[in-house]
Amino acid sequence: MDFNDLDDEFPLGDGTVDTSTHVTCPHCNEMVEISVDPGGGSVQEYVEDCEVCCNPWRVNVRFVDGTAIVEVSALDA
Repeated sequence: MDFNDLDDEFPLGDGTVDTSTHVTCPHCNEMVEISVDPGGGSVQEYVEDCEVCCNPWRVNVRFVDGTAIVEVSALDA
């Protein structure tokens, strides 16, 4: 990815962007801190396991003005 592409996806602002956030596991209902990668694009979807109960989630991330909006849902079997 070219740095100019990142500039298009993340317009200049105050220079801060979220790199972690807290989510609630849809399986065990525990609050878990996860890392998010703004370099992966402004819209992302991936699978991650809960560090408490080890069950998989589908993670959807959107970055809006440097703020990560994250939703997790139970991965369909």
